[in-house]
Parts: sequence; C-alpha cells; structure tokens
Amino acid sequence: MSTITTHVLDTVLGKPAAGIAVRLERMLGGWAGEGSERVDATQWIQIATGTTDDDGRCRELKQDAGEGIYRLTFETGHYMRRKNRATIYPEISITFHCSGDGHYHLPLLLSDNSYTTYRGS
Repeated sequence: MSTITTHVLDTVLGKPAAGIAVRLERMLGGWAGEGSERVDATQWIQIATGTTDDDGRCRELKQDAGEGIYRLTFETGHYMRRKNRATIYPEISITFHCSGDGHYHLPLLLSDNSYTTYRGS
C-alpha cells in the first residue's frame, strides 16, 4: 500500500502556503486497454480531505492507498483572496496513477498565474 502526501509552496512569497483546503479522490471506472480510452462510467469518490498546515503540508491524506487513479484538488482561489491577490486558477487538480507501492508525495509550486507539480520524495 502507498502513502499519499502533499505540500504547497507559494513561489511569489517564497514561503509555504498555509490554509489551503485539499481533497483526495479515487477514480472508479477509469482507463481501459492499451489505447488509454476512458470508460464512460467514470466516477470520482472522495477518500480524504485536509488543509495545509503552517509548513504548507498535508502529511496524512492517505496511508493505505491501493493501485488506482487518484486526484488531488487544491482550493487555491480562497488562499489567493486571503492574500489580496488575483489568480486565474480558483482550484488546481493533479490526476495521477498510484501503483500501490511506495510513497507518493506530490508538491504544488504555486504563483498567481502558474503552477508546477512533480513527484517528490
């Protein structure tokens, strides 16, 4: 089983982004075959929620994730409004495949009009 964690860094301020609501969902249905065609009966099931702490981290979203397609969604619009900043991204979603083995740490590097993500350690 895998562990799924995340953190958010505000690259404009050069600081962790505290207080961002995060939602973790798992896809039911999904992708089928070698052509990676999406199955029509796809549904997303919410499996965890959290809020980034003072260090910008959600350390314990999921401890026992099995293989599957997951989605992390960050409510970035609320964070930007609290900072009196505008953004074109009211929320950001990262969809990823989890093998069910190892640690999946998916950081989000956030600015007002761009973002980057990667698989961290």
